[in-house]
Amino acid sequence: MRGMVVAGLLLAGWLLYRTLGRYSFDELVQSVTSFPLARLGSAGLFAAASYVCLTGFDALAVRYVGKRLAYPRVALASFVSLSLGHSIGFAGLSSGAIRYRFYSRWGLSVGDVSKIILFSGMTVGVGLATLGGVSILLRPALAAELIGIPQSLVLALGIGSLAATALYLIAATFVTGRLRIRKWTLEMPDPRLALAQVAVGSLNFALVAACLHQALGAVTEIPYLTAITAFVLANMGVLVTHVPGGLGIIEAVIVYLLPQVNVIGALLVFRFVYFLAPLVIGGTVFAVTELVWRSKASKDLSAER
Repeated sequence: MRGMVVAGLLLAGWLLYRTLGRYSFDELVQSVTSFPLARLGSAGLFAAASYVCLTGFDALAVRYVGKRLAYPRVALASFVSLSLGHSIGFAGLSSGAIRYRFYSRWGLSVGDVSKIILFSGMTVGVGLATLGGVSILLRPALAAELIGIPQSLVLALGIGSLAATALYLIAATFVTGRLRIRKWTLEMPDPRLALAQVAVGSLNFALVAACLHQALGAVTEIPYLTAITAFVLANMGVLVTHVPGGLGIIEAVIVYLLPQVNVIGALLVFRFVYFLAPLVIGGTVFAVTELVWRSKASKDLSAER
């Protein structure tokens, strides 16, 4: 695991060096400080909408494990865990540990939290497959150029992605209980939950792509569908490498897509809006909740004495 983390960070550093190396520090500062406030605001709104959408991942997952929790609690656990997990990397593990801190205090077991983490990961997967399949089929030439494979294979990838989503929904409809695939067993959600996973997972990636699109719109005209295709394909690479926040990978894809445009300022703003600002807010909220819980635990211990 440690070797994978180091390899991911080295890859991120190399990609960032290749992407940012041609710019001076003054050019980077200038590109950020001249960013239009209207675009910054709209990018921020889409980022906020994405994090609200992400709370739906946990809300559905809590229903999946058969528990009932008030939405504010679910939203708190979701936002703090994902705002930190997005930047730490290996989101399933990093955000999972934080999720356990919250959910265990509200009566959920280790098994329940493990199922929540798995279910949320499945929501990411079906959302990425669905939106990726649609965007690839709508822009096959662009996808082929970005991936570097023949367009016929790209079309097969798009069809395969949508077929995987369809098979998941079919399995959720007709398989009751556990689905066994070789050594793996999966407790299938009911059809409504599975369909909600596809909808919420796809919507989240569409919102993040909209945040990126608004940031890029400050420096160039780029169709929204192009932004979605580039972002989804970059995230497929992120899932493989587990690079924190897709660091370097998203930048490399966008710079390759728009080689004649200085997009670095827009990309830095995107990173600030979607990763850094939520990281600071989530870290602060996490610290406050830890202090509150420790204070409460101390008072309860004193009362017992």
